[in-house]
Amino acid sequence: MSFKQRNVAMMGYRSVGKSSLSIQFVEGQFVDSYDPTIENTFTKKTRIQSLDYEIRLVDTAGQDEYSIFPAQYSMDFHGYVLVYSITSQRSFEVIKILYDKLLDIMGKAYVPVVLVGNKTDLHQERTVPTEDGRRLADSWKAQFLETSAKQNESVADIFSLLIGQIERENGNTVEKSSCSIS
Repeated sequence: MSFKQRNVAMMGYRSVGKSSLSIQFVEGQFVDSYDPTIENTFTKKTRIQSLDYEIRLVDTAGQDEYSIFPAQYSMDFHGYVLVYSITSQRSFEVIKILYDKLLDIMGKAYVPVVLVGNKTDLHQERTVPTEDGRRLADSWKAQFLETSAKQNESVADIFSLLIGQIERENGNTVEKSSCSIS
Protein backbone atom coordinates (compact mmCIF):
# COMPACT_ATOMS: atom_id res chain seq x y z
CA MET A 1 0.00 0.00 0.00
CA SER A 2 1.43 3.36 -0.90
CA PHE A 3 0.85 6.45 1.15
CA LYS A 4 0.87 9.99 -0.15
CA GLN A 5 3.32 11.85 2.02
CA ARG A 6 2.31 15.32 3.14
CA ASN A 7 4.49 17.59 5.25
CA VAL A 8 2.66 19.96 7.57
CA ALA A 9 4.06 22.67 9.86
CA MET A 10 2.22 23.57 13.07
CA MET A 11 2.94 27.21 13.88
CA GLY A 12 1.83 29.88 16.32
CA TYR A 13 2.63 31.89 19.41
CA ARG A 14 3.98 30.07 22.48
CA SER A 15 1.60 28.18 24.76
CA VAL A 16 -1.33 28.11 22.32
CA GLY A 17 -1.47 24.29 22.28
CA LYS A 18 0.49 23.33 19.14
CA SER A 19 2.11 20.36 20.89
CA SER A 20 -1.14 19.34 22.59
CA LEU A 21 -2.94 19.34 19.22
CA SER A 22 -0.08 17.38 17.59
CA ILE A 23 0.04 14.72 20.32
CA GLN A 24 -3.76 14.46 20.46
CA PHE A 25 -3.86 13.89 16.67
CA VAL A 26 -0.98 11.41 16.51
CA GLU A 27 -1.28 9.55 19.82
CA GLY A 28 -4.86 10.22 20.85
CA GLN A 29 -3.99 11.63 24.23
CA PHE A 30 -3.87 14.97 25.97
CA VAL A 31 -0.59 15.83 27.65
CA ASP A 32 -1.06 18.24 30.52
CA SER A 33 2.59 18.84 31.39
CA TYR A 34 4.22 21.48 29.26
CA ASP A 35 7.83 21.94 28.25
CA PRO A 36 8.42 24.60 25.63
CA THR A 37 8.97 22.88 22.32
CA ILE A 38 12.17 23.36 20.38
CA GLU A 39 10.87 21.28 17.49
CA ASN A 40 9.24 17.87 17.31
CA THR A 41 8.33 15.80 14.30
CA PHE A 42 5.44 13.35 14.40
CA THR A 43 4.31 10.94 11.73
CA LYS A 44 0.83 9.53 11.38
CA LYS A 45 -0.68 7.30 8.73
CA THR A 46 -4.32 8.12 8.15
CA ARG A 47 -7.08 7.71 5.61
CA ILE A 48 -8.76 10.88 4.37
CA GLN A 49 -11.50 10.75 1.75
CA SER A 50 -10.61 7.15 0.82
CA LEU A 51 -6.92 7.95 0.21
CA ASP A 52 -4.05 6.89 2.45
CA TYR A 53 -1.70 9.57 3.71
CA GLU A 54 1.40 9.68 5.79
CA ILE A 55 1.37 13.05 7.49
CA ARG A 56 4.71 14.33 8.71
CA LEU A 57 3.80 16.92 11.27
CA VAL A 58 6.46 19.38 12.41
CA ASP A 59 5.53 20.96 15.72
CA THR A 60 7.56 24.17 15.71
CA ALA A 61 8.83 26.27 18.59
CA GLY A 62 6.49 29.11 19.54
CA GLN A 63 7.04 32.22 17.47
CA ASP A 64 6.37 35.86 18.19
CA GLU A 65 6.26 38.92 15.97
CA TYR A 66 10.04 39.39 16.31
CA SER A 67 10.95 35.84 15.31
CA ILE A 68 12.72 35.54 12.03
CA PHE A 69 10.57 33.20 9.97
CA PRO A 70 12.64 29.99 9.85
CA ALA A 71 13.44 29.42 6.18
CA GLN A 72 13.31 25.64 6.59
CA TYR A 73 9.53 25.90 7.10
CA SER A 74 9.11 27.29 3.61
CA MET A 75 10.71 24.29 1.92
CA ASP A 76 9.16 20.87 1.40
CA PHE A 77 5.97 21.74 3.28
CA HIS A 78 2.60 21.17 1.70
CA GLY A 79 0.48 23.07 4.21
CA TYR A 80 0.36 24.94 7.50
CA VAL A 81 -1.70 24.84 10.65
CA LEU A 82 -1.65 28.29 12.25
CA VAL A 83 -2.77 28.09 15.86
CA TYR A 84 -3.86 30.77 18.32
CA SER A 85 -5.54 30.48 21.69
CA ILE A 86 -9.09 31.82 22.04
CA THR A 87 -7.95 33.07 25.48
CA SER A 88 -5.11 35.21 24.10
CA GLN A 89 -5.65 38.26 21.92
CA ARG A 90 -1.85 38.48 21.65
CA SER A 91 -1.60 35.03 20.08
CA PHE A 92 -4.26 36.11 17.57
CA GLU A 93 -2.27 39.23 16.63
CA VAL A 94 0.96 37.20 16.28
CA ILE A 95 -0.72 34.67 13.94
CA LYS A 96 -1.50 37.49 11.45
CA ILE A 97 2.17 38.51 11.40
CA LEU A 98 3.27 34.87 10.98
CA TYR A 99 0.93 34.44 8.03
CA ASP A 100 2.32 37.56 6.33
CA LYS A 101 5.89 36.35 6.90
CA LEU A 102 4.93 32.95 5.49
CA LEU A 103 3.60 34.45 2.26
CA ASP A 104 6.63 36.76 2.00
CA ILE A 105 9.19 34.01 2.33
CA MET A 106 7.29 31.68 -0.01
CA GLY A 107 6.75 34.45 -2.55
CA LYS A 108 3.16 33.31 -3.04
CA ALA A 109 -0.23 34.92 -2.72
CA TYR A 110 -1.72 31.72 -1.32
CA VAL A 111 -0.58 28.69 0.67
CA PRO A 112 -2.81 25.92 2.08
CA VAL A 113 -3.60 26.96 5.67
CA VAL A 114 -6.01 25.96 8.40
CA LEU A 115 -6.46 28.66 11.03
CA VAL A 116 -7.15 27.09 14.43
CA GLY A 117 -8.54 28.79 17.51
CA ASN A 118 -7.56 26.33 20.25
CA LYS A 119 -8.63 25.95 23.90
CA THR A 120 -12.41 26.09 23.47
CA ASP A 121 -12.65 24.19 26.76
CA LEU A 122 -11.62 27.52 28.39
CA HIS A 123 -14.64 29.32 26.88
CA GLN A 124 -15.16 31.38 30.06
CA GLU A 125 -11.71 32.92 29.48
CA ARG A 126 -12.33 33.66 25.78
CA THR A 127 -10.95 36.99 24.53
CA VAL A 128 -10.98 36.27 20.76
CA PRO A 129 -14.52 36.02 19.33
CA THR A 130 -15.21 33.14 16.94
CA GLU A 131 -16.29 35.70 14.33
CA ASP A 132 -12.82 37.33 14.38
CA GLY A 133 -11.18 34.00 13.59
CA ARG A 134 -13.67 33.23 10.85
CA ARG A 135 -13.24 36.67 9.28
CA LEU A 136 -9.45 36.37 9.33
CA ALA A 137 -9.55 32.90 7.74
CA ASP A 138 -11.96 34.16 5.05
CA SER A 139 -9.58 37.01 4.22
CA TRP A 140 -6.82 34.40 3.75
CA LYS A 141 -9.10 31.99 1.81
CA ALA A 142 -8.21 29.52 4.55
CA GLN A 143 -10.24 26.98 6.48
CA PHE A 144 -11.16 27.86 10.06
CA LEU A 145 -11.82 25.68 13.09
CA GLU A 146 -12.05 26.11 16.80
CA THR A 147 -10.72 23.14 18.74
CA SER A 148 -9.97 21.76 22.15
CA ALA A 149 -6.89 19.55 22.30
CA LYS A 150 -7.88 18.68 25.87
CA GLN A 151 -11.35 17.42 24.90
CA ASN A 152 -10.22 16.17 21.45
CA GLU A 153 -12.78 18.40 19.76
CA SER A 154 -12.28 18.85 16.00
CA VAL A 155 -8.59 17.86 16.20
CA ALA A 156 -8.69 15.30 13.35
CA ASP A 157 -10.79 17.76 11.30
CA ILE A 158 -7.82 20.16 11.15
CA PHE A 159 -5.83 17.65 9.13
CA SER A 160 -8.63 16.43 6.86
CA LEU A 161 -9.45 20.06 5.96
CA LEU A 162 -5.78 20.83 5.34
CA ILE A 163 -5.23 17.71 3.20
CA GLY A 164 -8.28 18.73 1.13
CA GLN A 165 -6.78 22.19 0.56
CA ILE A 166 -3.36 20.74 -0.30
CA GLU A 167 -4.88 18.36 -2.84
CA ARG A 168 -6.91 21.15 -4.48
CA GLU A 169 -3.77 23.31 -4.60
CA ASN A 170 -1.97 20.42 -6.35
CA GLY A 171 -4.80 20.18 -8.88
CA ASN A 172 -6.14 16.90 -7.49
CA THR A 173 -9.86 16.70 -7.06
CA VAL A 174 -11.16 15.57 -3.74
CA GLU A 175 -14.66 14.46 -2.99
CA LYS A 176 -16.84 17.25 -1.74
CA SER A 177 -17.21 17.06 2.00
CA SER A 178 -19.80 18.90 4.03
CA CYS A 179 -17.32 21.75 4.47
CA SER A 180 -17.31 24.32 1.75
CA ILE A 181 -15.29 27.40 1.17
CA SER A 182 -16.42 30.22 -1.02
